[in-house]
Amino acid sequence: MTKKAVLLLSGGLDSTTTLAIAKELGFCIYALSFSYGQRHSHELQAARIIASKMGATEHRIINIDLGGFGGSALTQAGIDVPKDRDSEAIAHGIPVTYVPARNTVFLSFALAWAEVLKAYDIFIGVNALDYSGYPDCRPEFIKSFEQTANLATAYGDGGKKHITIHTPLIAMTKAEIISKGLKLGVDYSLTTSCYDPDIKGRACGHCDACQLRLKGFSGNSIADPSPYQK
Repeated sequence: MTKKAVLLLSGGLDSTTTLAIAKELGFCIYALSFSYGQRHSHELQAARIIASKMGATEHRIINIDLGGFGGSALTQAGIDVPKDRDSEAIAHGIPVTYVPARNTVFLSFALAWAEVLKAYDIFIGVNALDYSGYPDCRPEFIKSFEQTANLATAYGDGGKKHITIHTPLIAMTKAEIISKGLKLGVDYSLTTSCYDPDIKGRACGHCDACQLRLKGFSGNSIADPSPYQK
């Protein structure tokens, strides 16, 4: 019997690669995306297309309002998305694009759906190398959440079943992630990573996400197939 897994799907490069990996492992995918007040909401359309084309059994988009709290350039119009930062600046400190408690909230929703589905596996495309400044992308956080998940759910109670949080990309560089995805047949033209796209969804090419994405494709000696603003 095929195992069920809930997978957090943003429409970006990392979560799409994670979906391909989960499918390779034989999981039946229940994809979960969020409209959380993000200014780069074009990613939700990408997530819909990716879930459909890559054969997710079901795809749900949940509406929540993290923007109501503010505190991030991704949810608050008055905070500029950083542009043209060098590699050292990107690698250190917590950037203003960090959305407070986002992965904790997302994983909690994923856990709730997994419990209803009687699924014991959750996939998330966090990466601790390219986004070392994001506290909710660290292995320590994932391990802690997994422990909480196994204490907080009816089907984890008493150790009858074990819930596993899978993070297949956590120790990979962006170039390694793209290389893995290409081997699995991922169509990266469907994905979007930019924090500040234009109204047509074209990437800015200058935010941290764009720079890391472009560096990853360069590391594989191929051009990024996604559209960019001139």
